[in-house]
Amino acid sequence: MGLLDSMLGQVLGGSQGGQGDLAGALGGLLGNSGGPEGLGGLVSKFEQAGLGDVIGSWIGKGENAPVSGGQLNDVLGSDAISAIAGKLGISPGMLLPMLATLLPSLIDRLTPNGQIPEQGVGTNEELLSSLSGLLQKR
Repeated sequence: MGLLDSMLGQVLGGSQGGQGDLAGALGGLLGNSGGPEGLGGLVSKFEQAGLGDVIGSWIGKGENAPVSGGQLNDVLGSDAISAIAGKLGISPGMLLPMLATLLPSLIDRLTPNGQIPEQGVGTNEELLSSLSGLLQKR
């Protein structure tokens, strides 16, 4: 985990603002205010890529299945990955392993009852709170 911690440290800069930047970038994938799709749309993208069981394990109770950076690139598309990386000021190659580590835990945390909440997973501020909780466990 040392490399991931180092990458997170570079992206977050040890500041709350960095975590906000990351939550804002992830808000486009997950949050209610990030776009019309949110987590439900992300689930659809995983299913279309043949990885519905992977994201289903993150939402459901039990062990989270791993995902690779390459699989995330296939699911999200290189344009989306480049846009998120650009918001964070890092390369897509640096972002993908971070997302592969963070997304399973973050989605698991955002779906504590084993299903997507009807009201969605929240705003960027709520994502920031969940992300902060995950990072404090590191």
